[in-house]
Amino acid sequence: MDPGNVEPGGSRPIVVRVPVEPVEAVVEADAVDAVARAGTPVVRGPLFGVAEQRAGDAPRWRVVIEVTSSCPQQARDGLNSWLWFRAKDHAQDRAERRALLAAVSRLETERVDELSVAGVRYRVVRAEEYAGAGPDGVEQPRPTDPEPLVPDWDRTAKVPGIDEGLVVDPDAPVTPTQAVEQLAMRGLCYTGARFPDDVRADARRALDTHPDVLLLPATFTVAERSGTGWSPVSGPHATAHEARKSLDFALTWMWPRMHGLIPPGAGPHVDARTGTSSSNRSERAGRLAAYAGAADSLRVGRVNELELDGTVYRIVRTRRLLRWGPDGPEGPRPSDVNTQEPTRIHLGLDEDGNVLPPD
Repeated sequence: MDPGNVEPGGSRPIVVRVPVEPVEAVVEADAVDAVARAGTPVVRGPLFGVAEQRAGDAPRWRVVIEVTSSCPQQARDGLNSWLWFRAKDHAQDRAERRALLAAVSRLETERVDELSVAGVRYRVVRAEEYAGAGPDGVEQPRPTDPEPLVPDWDRTAKVPGIDEGLVVDPDAPVTPTQAVEQLAMRGLCYTGARFPDDVRADARRALDTHPDVLLLPATFTVAERSGTGWSPVSGPHATAHEARKSLDFALTWMWPRMHGLIPPGAGPHVDARTGTSSSNRSERAGRLAAYAGAADSLRVGRVNELELDGTVYRIVRTRRLLRWGPDGPEGPRPSDVNTQEPTRIHLGLDEDGNVLPPD
């Protein structure tokens, strides 16, 4: 395929395919309806993760650290751990292990956004998180978004991670609605006076250095309605059901402890459901029952909104885009804020992969 003009400021062609398989066609129709319901993008801010590119894979990259971190350093720390475990468990020989540990050492002291080690390129990548909004507020999950046939509310159940196994390919065909969204979001740029000058300058520069847009899979989070809109109260999840499970946990376990309804020393299995029967104070029992009742309402079908104590909580559908340039996905911008410094995360390893005792 001819990639077109992919010099700085140029764009790759978008290959569009019309869905013909019945399920995919329904998903596409659902996406068209969503534009009518909630077609205004509301940008939240950047997220960060790590992608790798192996020899012969270009222009494709594979996500190895999910693109969900709120600051670049969290993604670098994730790469630190990724390489450490590769050195410990997967290095083929001492030379490869030394190379991996040298990269780990750099990540412990430097803000490294890209490095090559053992024949693999790693890059901290930057995505923009946003959601659709309309007259009814921020977009909820769509009818065709993946849901389990039988909802599993077990908090310890193993579920696929966000971006697990995700390969990002700028040449992959997209559906008509995806193409329209990519084109519409190409010009996304911070322009408001509330953004510092360096943030706006970096955003304008990215339009030239990384002119294309690729869409990552949708994520789902819990938000609460405030006077100015909707504010997230949980991190992103791979499915709407996992977001509901996180709200169930908050309602029955976390928030009752935060509000003093369950003693800090209570066992891990004590929650709003079990604590109601053992509480001796009627006021406390009533509040715990309200939390438990709200959580129980989540289990009556695919419930995406509930109200408790005057606050409305909603499962919202969030989206992410990667800006893309001639050399692949965009990395952190100079104006992106780091909330922590590089640090040592793991114990040392010797050349045979044995963990060394603490210094």
